[in-house]
Formats: sequence, C-alpha cells, structure tokens
Amino acid sequence: MDTIFAVSSGAAPAAISVLRISGAGAFAAARALCGRLPEPRIASLRALRDPVSGMLLDRGLVLVFPGPNSATGEDIVELHVHGGRATQRALEAALGAIEGLRPAEAGEFTRRALEHGRIDLTEAEGLGDLLSAETEHQRRAALRLSEGGLRQQIEGWNDRLVDVAASIEAALDFSDEDDVPEAVSAQSGSVLAALSDEIGTLVAAPSVERLRDGIRVVIAGPPNSGKSTLINRLAGRDVAIVSATAGTTRDRIEVPVTRSGIAYLLTDTAGLRDEGADEIERIGIGRAIDAIAASDILLWLDDAPPPYAGAMWLHARCDVPRRTSLPPGRELAISAASGEGIAALWSALEARASALGSSPDEMAINARQRGLLASAEEILRAGSAEPDILLRAEAIRSARALFDSITGRANVEAVLDALFGRFCIGK
Repeated sequence: MDTIFAVSSGAAPAAISVLRISGAGAFAAARALCGRLPEPRIASLRALRDPVSGMLLDRGLVLVFPGPNSATGEDIVELHVHGGRATQRALEAALGAIEGLRPAEAGEFTRRALEHGRIDLTEAEGLGDLLSAETEHQRRAALRLSEGGLRQQIEGWNDRLVDVAASIEAALDFSDEDDVPEAVSAQSGSVLAALSDEIGTLVAAPSVERLRDGIRVVIAGPPNSGKSTLINRLAGRDVAIVSATAGTTRDRIEVPVTRSGIAYLLTDTAGLRDEGADEIERIGIGRAIDAIAASDILLWLDDAPPPYAGAMWLHARCDVPRRTSLPPGRELAISAASGEGIAALWSALEARASALGSSPDEMAINARQRGLLASAEEILRAGSAEPDILLRAEAIRSARALFDSITGRANVEAVLDALFGRFCIGK
C-alpha cells in the first residue's frame, strides 16, 4: 500500500498548516526532510530541508505516531509548519519527489482507518456528517455518531443475540429438535421481541437527512395569496418574483435558511387552481402538490380552510383594513409585507420543528442505516413469533449479518466511494 500525504488543515494562508503522512514509508520520508525523528507523540522543532538540494524549506514541529496505535492504523507523521501557500507547495513538492509517496485522495486517511479497524463504517459516516455540519443540531448529532454511538448500540444488541443463539445451540445439543425446553423457547422469543421493539424505536426516530437537509417548510395556497412575499420575508431576501399576475410562480423555489440552530428548507410553490392554468402552469401545480406531499410543515395561505391535514392555516395580509382580526380556525395573523406576526410565525415553526426533530443528543441515523435496521427489526419480530427453534436461530443469524453491514464488517464496498468522495483531501 502506498504511503500518502496531504495538507490536513484549512486552506492557506493560515497561521499554521498541518501536513500529514501515512503509510509504511512515513518515517523514512520524515527523516529525509528533517533527519532524526523525535520520540513518539512528542512535538519537536526541526529544520525541514529538501531531500535533494538540502535547501531549507521551513522550520516546524514534527510529531510521529507509530502504527497500529494511530489514527489510520499505520505509521503517521505530522508536520506543523507556517501556513503560507508557498510553504505548503514547497513541502508537497519535496514529499512528492520521494519514491513511494503520492498525494492522498479524498477521504483516504479515513478510509485507511476503516480498513485497519480504527473506526467502523458508522463512525466514518458520522465523521462525514460532522465535516459538513452547519448547525448546532447537526454538529451534536454527527459527533455522537462519529464517536461510536451507533456502533456501541449495535454491539449491545449483537451481544444479546449471541447469548440467545448460544442458549438455543446448547438446548439443541442436549435435546431433540422437537423437544427444546419451554424456558429456552420462551426466553429467546422474549429477547427477540424486545430487541425488535428497541430497533423499531430507532428506525422511527428523525433521520440525519432531516437534520442535514433541513425541515421542509412548504408555502401553499391559491394564486395571489402572498406565498412569494412570505418566502422573501422568511428568507430575508428576494428569492421569488412578486407580482399581481396570477401564475407568476410556475415552479418550486427552494431556499435553505438556518435559524436558532435549526436548518429549514423553505419552498414556494405555484398557486393551486382548477381552472385558467396553461400547460406550463399545470406542470408547476403538479410539482406543488408533490412538494406538499413531501413537506414536514405546510403553511396554508388562503381564506378557505386547508384541504391538507395538519397544515398551519395562516391569516395573511393582516395589515390590510378589515383583515386585522384573526378569524376562527386560523393559527396566526401575519403580514409578509409589513413583517407583522413574522416573529410569532418563526416561534411556531421552531416549536413544530423541535417536535419533528430529535433531541440534539439523541441518535440520528441515515437512510442506509435505517433500511438495514428496518430489515433486522422485521426479521427479529418474525423470529420472536416463530415456533420452530431452528428458524428462530436463522433469524438471529440474518439479523447479525445486517448488523455487520451497518458497521462495515460486510457488504460495504458499494457505499465507500460515495461516502469518502464527500471528504476533503486531508481527511
């Protein structure tokens, strides 16, 4: 396996840049630059010179981390140098000229950590989410995953399944297949049922995609009901064209907004009407209906009641004479033009978003993990009701195989390229 190197700190210029080298040739490469290496995990100041010309490139701190007790499981060297672009380029050129070294690919350091068992796939996925986190909720949820929260949960479930499998095997060894002790049958069924309930709770929890992509807030109603004016007010800028002409908005307009640590995806939609729409507008209305179906929160702007259950029915244009009172059935009176009621609307959105989302310290899983866990839940639930003890044992084996797919012990090659493609080069 090649020895790789890359800048693992932020973009230059910066006060300090960190160049990381990982692989069997890491220590030899570092010696070529600075001579004698410091003791492991002790930062020491060294002069860094070009191995060919001997020219001084910089003076910086050198740290060495012998494998396998390192971030990647391989020998690692870190060079903490001045953060100018020219310094980075000179050191990268010097490293690239050393035989056996090459620049790292995106996510390759983390991929090697996975391959060498330093982390599992759930931790790598959590790290990917942590690198792209933009809100406090995203950061805390990703940190829990990257610190092994899901791995620890799965290990606990797996240990309980191993115990049940062992009791079934022991019972089969000392009895006929049709004469398994009732206590073993009852106890194993009880454990499988309890595990399926615990897994089901996690599967039903809000997803990491909702935290990452934002709570989907869709603004809907008939033409000229103020939808575009409202999204402009909520976004704090003009993202949609506002016009008195019916059918101005013909396609969905989406804008991400972060407020109070919560990410939202605001969507303005084409006005809903049964008659008078041309062909293009009808396409927009169809997309509006699709957006409504996929919404987490629906804001309905019309004097007629919303035809969708759970919609937040708003009384718009409350600054207009004869519309200042809140009619029965409406949740809030707002004026997107003047800003009246917008603060109260944000408070209502935050309350609904908090009810939809998980606590920042709860587990949030992604679509891949959810699909595998849902399959494990279904298999274990069926296994708990299975009278044939051999089929129950097969359910345990199948569920454990799914656990291995989640943590990366099996069947993960298809997801690795997509996962590590999201990482930066130095990670």
